[in-house]
Amino acid sequence: MKIINVRSIFWAMLGLFICVSSAQATERVVATVNGVPVLESQVKQTMGKKGQYQVALDKVIDDILVQQAIQNSGIKVNYAQVEQIIEGIAAQNGLTYGQLLDALDYQGISYNAYRQQIANQILMGEIRNQAIGQSIDVTREQVEALSKQLRNHAKQAGTEKTVSAPQYEVRHILLKLNPLLNDAQAKAQLTQIRADIMAGKISFADAALKYSKDYLSGANGGSLGFAFPEAYVGPFQKTLLSTKQGTISAPFKTEFGWHILEVTNTRQGDKTIDVYRQKAYEQLVNQQVKAFENDWVKALRKNADIRYFN
Repeated sequence: MKIINVRSIFWAMLGLFICVSSAQATERVVATVNGVPVLESQVKQTMGKKGQYQVALDKVIDDILVQQAIQNSGIKVNYAQVEQIIEGIAAQNGLTYGQLLDALDYQGISYNAYRQQIANQILMGEIRNQAIGQSIDVTREQVEALSKQLRNHAKQAGTEKTVSAPQYEVRHILLKLNPLLNDAQAKAQLTQIRADIMAGKISFADAALKYSKDYLSGANGGSLGFAFPEAYVGPFQKTLLSTKQGTISAPFKTEFGWHILEVTNTRQGDKTIDVYRQKAYEQLVNQQVKAFENDWVKALRKNADIRYFN
């Protein structure tokens, strides 16, 4: 019977433990990207023998950011669109669909691989656009400052053009939803208020003062004053533009509650400053887009939580 040398096993196990511990000790986290660790071994593998450490570290971080962007985007490639693009490529090169497939086969490229390559290009294009879009940060103060600068420059050059557009004087009555007033009840109540106003039982101003939960305008007969249509939320703007002056709209709902409105007057308003604000906004956005176009991963870095550990 062979006698087991316990001491030999002990020292062998101890040596193995030391080796494993040593390997673990050399593996360290050098950075985190939105909480995801970047290991030194990843950086060294990317760096190779002659690479620069910081360049390799940035490359690993960028790769992680791109993968996170893909996972978080929720974007799915429409393969029907991929097929249309492939057909378009064939047509642009004067080939039929079948001839393109033959050309791919001749070059040793499988159709599925080519199709997936196109899909990946579409995906990365969408990710790029999304990343740049999310990185755009234009403040009201920036827009106001640049719009004034653009307008002053136009005045000095004699190129300023006055722009006017219709403004509408509107009054409304608002009922806000609450546990005791649901959609159906609010609509029914406003329908009755509207009927009473049209029957001459109560004036619009008195009804606004009595019923409207927009207390500021209600105290002024429901008047919101003159404004351009785009000053209002979508459903209000749509109803305003479809309601003839002097008539009362049917009840309609916005994010604020249920309304009826009346257009009491119209006039031409000076919209010149709004035109320059729009020009300023577009110019500021375009500047930021151009800053990220050549290296759109910078846009991902802008909103990322990147931490380095020395």
